Amino acid sequence: MSAPDKPDSTPPHPSAIANSGAVGVIGLELRGETPAPKKQVYSWALWDWATQPFNTVILTFIFAALYLTTDAFMPPEIAALDPDSAVHKAAEADLASGLGLGSTIAAFAILLFAPVLGQRADAAGRQKLWLGIGTGALILCMFGLWFVEPTPALFWLGVALISAGSVFGEIAAVNSNAMLIGIANPKTVGKISGLGWGFGYIGGVIALVIVIVFYAFNWFGISDDGGLPFRLIAVGCAVWAIVFSIPIFLNVPEPSLGRPERKVGFFRSYVLLTKDVVQLYRSPETRPTFWFLLSSAVFRDGLGGIFAFGAIIAGQVFGFEFLELAIFGIAANLIAGVSTILAGRLDDRFGPKRIILFALAAMVVAGLAVFFLVDAGTIVFWIGGLLLCAFVGPAQAASRSFLARVTPAGREGEIFGLYATTGRAASWMASGAWTLLIVLTGSTTYGILGIMIVLLAGFLLLLPVKATSVR
Repeated sequence: MSAPDKPDSTPPHPSAIANSGAVGVIGLELRGETPAPKKQVYSWALWDWATQPFNTVILTFIFAALYLTTDAFMPPEIAALDPDSAVHKAAEADLASGLGLGSTIAAFAILLFAPVLGQRADAAGRQKLWLGIGTGALILCMFGLWFVEPTPALFWLGVALISAGSVFGEIAAVNSNAMLIGIANPKTVGKISGLGWGFGYIGGVIALVIVIVFYAFNWFGISDDGGLPFRLIAVGCAVWAIVFSIPIFLNVPEPSLGRPERKVGFFRSYVLLTKDVVQLYRSPETRPTFWFLLSSAVFRDGLGGIFAFGAIIAGQVFGFEFLELAIFGIAANLIAGVSTILAGRLDDRFGPKRIILFALAAMVVAGLAVFFLVDAGTIVFWIGGLLLCAFVGPAQAASRSFLARVTPAGREGEIFGLYATTGRAASWMASGAWTLLIVLTGSTTYGILGIMIVLLAGFLLLLPVKATSVR
């Protein structure tokens, strides 16, 4: 980062223009050319670092893939069968589809609550408060996984805690995204957004390395009984989140001072939200925001599906064991982190839409190759899976950058709440397609095809959306 470490004042409050409902001021414009201090930028990026182990270690590579969806949670008589038997394979598919069902339910919860909570945070100027609530609840969910011992009766407790963690993490992310506007300007938003996602992936790498070290040293003598290593990993991720989430609360300012005239009751917030969505569409200035929210909902759900189910595909379809999957996770997150940081700079030069379209096209090609060449063995997943990871991060960071470029001042939490909601409104697509195709075929392999179909649909929907200008 080239920004100097010097005192910084909070950007001017968008009084008359933003509060009146007009849309002439974009939040990023309020800072002007003034760069944010490095301390603020890195403190903001550390929040992604702090919470990424939930996605990387718990949801994707370790806890869900190597513990919650394995024979540890099957009835003993089925777990004792040959892993290649039809009954055992069907039981594995049932666990995978159960996790998918939990993801779908979580999506509907985010659909209901994220935009309203974001709107209310905007009205009160309390984005940091809701960031703290969401982050704290996510941490409690990770601590709760300590109680998920390996027995079929506790499988749904594990699914519930992971799904709830996804909900609270998304609520927190709405407010973290809103705070991006307080430290970026139109010339730096792509770089800073990419830095945040890159920090997240690199944090995931370090968390996975720590897990591998514990595994290599046989958990330092810890017994495997009762799934103890995996439960300790979940607790470790919670402690990690506590330590590294502190800087954002100490150093990053609220993006606005609030909009008191928009303070209404909870249920009245839904009425206000509906009017805001209609206004987004009717106003020529914010119509690109409206269409991007819709188109991004689909492709972001496909991106989420890659991380939610990628490691399960590696384990159940390609037979990855603990060490191989953990090493793959390290390589995947390292590649994603580096590519995302680099793509953030290209975002500021070429615009986020081009970055997103190129990334989606590359992912569809790589994913379909994995599906159709599945019989070629693990080399297919190593190549195709790492290619997927190289483009997921850039698409995510550019998507956040795109929206930040078209967000009206004073409506940061609301717009990013809608961003979360529209994504979750479509999130039944990836998890639903994953679950449906597995149930219909009895094979986890076909879940790959479901995710790729959603990514392709997102690509096609984004094509006609008006691109933002690069300043």
